[in-house]
Amino acid sequence: MRRLRILMLGLALAAGGTALVIMNQSPAPLRQVVAPPAPNVTTEDVAVAANDLTIGRAMSDADVSWQKWPKANVLAGMITRQQAEDLRGAFVRQAIVAGDPIRREKLLRTGRVSGYLAATLQPGLRAVAIPIDPQGLSSAGGFIQPNDRVDVVKISRDEDGRGFDSQSVQTILLNARVLAIGQNIVERAASATTATLEVTPDQGEMLILAQRTSQLTLVLRPLVDEEGAAGRSVEREGITTIVRNGIVQGAR
Repeated sequence: MRRLRILMLGLALAAGGTALVIMNQSPAPLRQVVAPPAPNVTTEDVAVAANDLTIGRAMSDADVSWQKWPKANVLAGMITRQQAEDLRGAFVRQAIVAGDPIRREKLLRTGRVSGYLAATLQPGLRAVAIPIDPQGLSSAGGFIQPNDRVDVVKISRDEDGRGFDSQSVQTILLNARVLAIGQNIVERAASATTATLEVTPDQGEMLILAQRTSQLTLVLRPLVDEEGAAGRSVEREGITTIVRNGIVQGAR
């Protein structure tokens, strides 16, 4: 009996020691961390493009959606809801991708469609229209579009008094920007008979005279062109190819 009591006492002491060790090794209770309140950000409704807006498009309510924007990040040129009136009667001057903010510098407010082309001309330059044939024979097969860059080639007949069927071919203008084909400033108009080019005043006079006395043809330039980077047309002097009876006779 005495041995049994001693055994039970030993077991009780062992259980108590084990419990004490487990309590000492248990992790400390987690303290509740309270996150700081989110900062109160003031926002404004900013106009963004509801869809892709192409050059020359007249703005409508369907073209605009309003997106909340942190007021501190609203940059100059962005249009807020309080300035929505700035969108009325405006035309797209530079293409805008859907979802991008609509900025004032990408719009043009002329009050009338006819004023759009004049407002897009670079300072000091002029717009001159030259005839083209609807089939595209004088406009690279009809593939020339507004905003392309072209050279202008003049084909004229030489009258030397000797009865020869003599013609001359001369590039009279390099790297001119096409403003419109027909009356379309976005893409080629069907059955267009004119191409409007952006030129200097002197080049405009040259083109007006050339189209009265000669046949003009547009030559399409590549998109990637070193001379095209200058962003203006360049006149070239004096290189003329002479053709007699369909045979190239030389240049002058």
